[in-house]
Amino acid sequence: MAEVPGWVVWLGVAVAVDVAVVITLVAIGHRLLARELALLVPNLFRLFRGLLGDPRVPWHAKAVLGLGLLWIASPIDLIPEFVPIVGPLDDAIVAAGVLGYVVRVAGREVVCEHWPGDPTILARLFRMA
Repeated sequence: MAEVPGWVVWLGVAVAVDVAVVITLVAIGHRLLARELALLVPNLFRLFRGLLGDPRVPWHAKAVLGLGLLWIASPIDLIPEFVPIVGPLDDAIVAAGVLGYVVRVAGREVVCEHWPGDPTILARLFRMA
């Protein structure tokens, strides 16, 4: 039987802890927070991927988006993903910085067109930027 790589084990642990946190938030009545927490990283990934393919976004902003996408996808974080609630926080901070730059060079409307999630979460990311 083949040995499972360490990063796969860590990813599995992070996903299991995130799922447990989301279930706990739902159980104590925080459904909206649970939903947005569960969807934050996938929504950021989709947003950045969409912006990378948009011809209205200049190449230098796409380079920053690519670096942000690598950060979000990377298993190495300032705050580990398995830390409840604040685990995705460093991803949100990096995303806010990247989005702030992209908004300055491509426009807020372009970013809003590609956001697949709740508009209030994107508004919070804009405020963080």
